[in-house]
Amino acid sequence: MPVPPVDSSQVPRFAGFATFARLPRLDEVSRADIAVVGVPFDAGVSYRPGARFGPAGVREASRLLRPYHPGLDVSPFASRQVADAGDIALNPFDIGEAIATLQDAARDFGRGGTRLVTVGGDHTIALPLLRAAAAEHGPVALLHFDAHLDTWDTYFGEPYTHGTPFRRASEEGVLDTSALCHVGTRGPLYGKADLSEDERLGFGIVTSADVLHRGVPETVAALRERIGDRPLYVSVDIDVLDPAHAPGTGTPEAGGMTSRELLEILRGLRDLHLVGADVVEVAPAYDHAEITAIAASHVAYDLVSLLALCEEPA
Repeated sequence: MPVPPVDSSQVPRFAGFATFARLPRLDEVSRADIAVVGVPFDAGVSYRPGARFGPAGVREASRLLRPYHPGLDVSPFASRQVADAGDIALNPFDIGEAIATLQDAARDFGRGGTRLVTVGGDHTIALPLLRAAAAEHGPVALLHFDAHLDTWDTYFGEPYTHGTPFRRASEEGVLDTSALCHVGTRGPLYGKADLSEDERLGFGIVTSADVLHRGVPETVAALRERIGDRPLYVSVDIDVLDPAHAPGTGTPEAGGMTSRELLEILRGLRDLHLVGADVVEVAPAYDHAEITAIAASHVAYDLVSLLALCEEPA
């Protein structure tokens, strides 16, 4: 039987260690089907720093999560052993070394049969996580929820930043280019060529305005058709939400999705072949009343629940 979270009827939610959803630590269980792991790293940001404190902020905000998910009709912590694996410590002064360290750590989890929901940290971390996923499953489909494309080539001549991970991943062949889509993009670009370059890399785009005008059901249907039964990785930059719903992030853009829209789209991915996911770019220093961290904790909970509904790896 899985070791459950701390019972809030016995220990108040505001007491005790702040693991994600008050789950057991990885060292307190014999193995984990799903692990929530933090990556406190933000050396790849181009504007406001602070996402290195995201994992701690999300864990603190997750104290109020409960063990049954009525929207997906699943008790993820009862059907699977879910644990908090703590943080993967990365070199904050050497992005190349940090990427290699995270890639190795993610592959180690995969070899043990554990699937990850990773809490960042900035979006640079998506590249090593995708490399690790592809090493196990082959090129993966990708749903990328973000205000931005993150397929730019370089910043200040640097190829590895939070604005470049999906260009590198496409170039390296770790993505299935027939099944890629950005969701929630908006805001100004450097030029129209950004869109044509993005299309050349294999991405489709569902903008935040598309979600508004088409609605959640049509959006979900289009995404499911594009992904099919391919191994799927989901990457959620919390700035996909409007700053009203996620002020605590490094590069906010007006006109974003609501937290309700995001959660409902994620729930529409039920029964797809999800192999891993991340939630990134929570910067608590710019947050207030834990608005952003609460949204991110619920996103992570939904991703854990979706993984719990998937068949266990062979």
